[in-house]
Amino acid sequence: MSAPTRRTGAPGDRHPREARLVAGDPGRRPPLPMAYVLPLRWTVDTGLAELTDYLRWLAGRVEVIVVDGSPPDLFARHAAAWHGLVRRHLPPDPTLRGLNGKVTGVLTGVQAAGHEHVVIADDDVRYDEAGLRAVHRLLGRVDLVRPQNYFAPLPWHAWWDTGRILLNRALGADYPGTLAVRRSTFLGMGGYDPDVLFENLELIRTVRAYGGTEAAPAWLYVRRLPPDAAHFRRQRVRQAYDDLAQPARLLTSLAVLPALAAAVAARRPGLLLGAAAGTVALAELGRRRAGGDTVFPPSTALAAPLWLLERGMCGWLAVGQRFLCGGVRYGDTRVRRAAHSTRALRPR
Repeated sequence: MSAPTRRTGAPGDRHPREARLVAGDPGRRPPLPMAYVLPLRWTVDTGLAELTDYLRWLAGRVEVIVVDGSPPDLFARHAAAWHGLVRRHLPPDPTLRGLNGKVTGVLTGVQAAGHEHVVIADDDVRYDEAGLRAVHRLLGRVDLVRPQNYFAPLPWHAWWDTGRILLNRALGADYPGTLAVRRSTFLGMGGYDPDVLFENLELIRTVRAYGGTEAAPAWLYVRRLPPDAAHFRRQRVRQAYDDLAQPARLLTSLAVLPALAAAVAARRPGLLLGAAAGTVALAELGRRRAGGDTVFPPSTALAAPLWLLERGMCGWLAVGQRFLCGGVRYGDTRVRRAAHSTRALRPR
């Protein structure tokens, strides 16, 4: 029987000096004994200069490992740009097989890490020094840390997606583009399944199934760059497919359109207005939680009903792809499983 998972990071648990952790520390401190794993697979290099600046900043604070699955010409360009800058720049381990290339990159990077504390982050995540140090402290007492992302800058589609973030915060915790783990725990549990779509949820559940401890501090804000609008549009059904691993969320999203149709058929606009107002109020609770009003503008709560309506439509499309197409499109293949349940992972 696995040990019960202890969860920390509720608003009352936050450290008084970390409650509004956004700006970096003004003074330079010694480097942290921590690795930063960046799984990368680019087809264009439009963001290379900005990412290189970030990696240069990171390299003075942590061990940086970039696992680069980009095509050979881009890999060579990255190698030239980052020579002498990052600790390791390497391709994914060719012995690893899996539908989700990000996971094989993470498995390669954590194996190559030289420290017990490891940050795993997408290429659009931008930590500051205070955030890195807070993660390092938390990993001293838990096996996995789940920070809170926020978008900056905030174009219309990032504003729209912030509605999702605020609802997640109001109901528990959000799923960010970065996690941090203890390397010994990660290796001890054998990593996590590379054949699922919702890889962050899979990693979280695998740690829980292994008996690990988790912190989801709502006050630990880490900036994330927004995607371009075209990429945002391409991700709508794929992100809705994640709900197939969370039955309660899936049923809620699938109920949105029938409920909307019933209210329209009954000519009860008051029901629609009440539902929209309730959704905004719930999002506002998430926005204000743990000092969130410092990074989430007031208008973002208004995005929540729009995001919920979108998820209601995309949820049905995701279910259709599951049963009619055998899974959702991911790169050049299709992924059938969103993530395993914690119960299914325990025997593994």
